[in-house]
Amino acid sequence: MEVGEVVEKSFLRPIDNTSVVQQVIDRLTYAMIYKELRPGDKLPTEMELAASFGVGRNSIREAIKILVSFGVLDIRRPEGTFVANGFSDKMINPLLYGIILDQSDSIDSLKELREWVDFGILELAMEKAEPEDLFQLEEQLQNLLTEIDGGDAEKIFVADDNFHEEISTAAHNSLLGQIAKLVRTLTSEMRMNTISNMIKLNKSRELKRAHEDLFNIIAHKNDDSARQLLVEGYFYRYNVLRK
Repeated sequence: MEVGEVVEKSFLRPIDNTSVVQQVIDRLTYAMIYKELRPGDKLPTEMELAASFGVGRNSIREAIKILVSFGVLDIRRPEGTFVANGFSDKMINPLLYGIILDQSDSIDSLKELREWVDFGILELAMEKAEPEDLFQLEEQLQNLLTEIDGGDAEKIFVADDNFHEEISTAAHNSLLGQIAKLVRTLTSEMRMNTISNMIKLNKSRELKRAHEDLFNIIAHKNDDSARQLLVEGYFYRYNVLRK
């Protein structure tokens, strides 16, 4: 290939008229998957995309608007439209709403998903946690234990979330961490009910012990106890109770 030669991109080809906006979205998405478009790349103009795809500019504009709302594209005026760099919380929203609006009974599925995600993060945290991670995690643990002693379920819930977020940080896997954050969001009502129930049942000691055991498993890399703790832990035993 000679210097300055323009390489034709496979995604810049005409598309048919069925679900035009979705096809534009799909075409741009696959271009990112196959690295024809990379983070930070500038997209062709609306006029250029419309000509390449053989569709109207309104369809291009609507597709770009949707991808911007997902956090996939950035519009920088007056420079143009660019592929986003890095992860945005907005990227979680479509999946979050899709699960929320699912008509099926997904409680058991959510519990299974949380168990799977928690165990994966726990394994990585045992493997990758550095001294600074353990220091930060122990700080969050002590804060959580203090809130449990205080007995305010809402404050305990926040401290519990911070503790689990710190475990995700110790796992050093940003993608899995974002999935864990999504799962915690989806199970927030169940987790809040669990904590409230345990306080009402005078199970504060069990709640504290579960988190202390979790910290010790990570600190001492005790893989044998990890899954048993998650399966038999407070979340899976007490969340079935009603308020």
